[in-house]
Amino acid sequence: MQRSFTPCSAASLASGRPDVGALMALCEENYTLMQCLAPGLKQLSGKLISRQRGVIDLHLEIQEQSPYTTQVRLTHLFSEPAGAEPHPDPDARLRVYHDAQQIEVLELRQSVLRLSKDYAHPALLDKWQANLFLSKWLVFCLRQGHGFGQRSPMLSSAAADALLPTCLARS
Repeated sequence: MQRSFTPCSAASLASGRPDVGALMALCEENYTLMQCLAPGLKQLSGKLISRQRGVIDLHLEIQEQSPYTTQVRLTHLFSEPAGAEPHPDPDARLRVYHDAQQIEVLELRQSVLRLSKDYAHPALLDKWQANLFLSKWLVFCLRQGHGFGQRSPMLSSAAADALLPTCLARS
């Protein structure tokens, strides 16, 4: 199936009222972006780090693997003063559904976007915002050249922009 790259469903954004269909499409887009970032995710294990010159490292931890799902933690770790724990931001726990080709945001902690900690009514808007943030973050990471698995090591911003439609069309 051929998909065009229309990040964040512009019509749903403009209306300010995303619907379930738009949320599902965004979850599918996030799955495809994750496949660009981590091809062969089903075969990866442990803690992986993507390092690119001039940008902060991206950390991917495979927390659980099953035949149809992978649970991951994706984060940037910022240095703190000597002796202090590194500060993760953004810090996302995600469930990747390989059969449905979607990503569910289980937990998202970050300092930019105000989100409810627990999905309460209206949950759809909170889920939309979390998935939209994830989409933008995944594109940002790809443009910085990050990747895990069999991916070319460094992409320029222009090369990443050219790759995104091709990568999304593969799903």
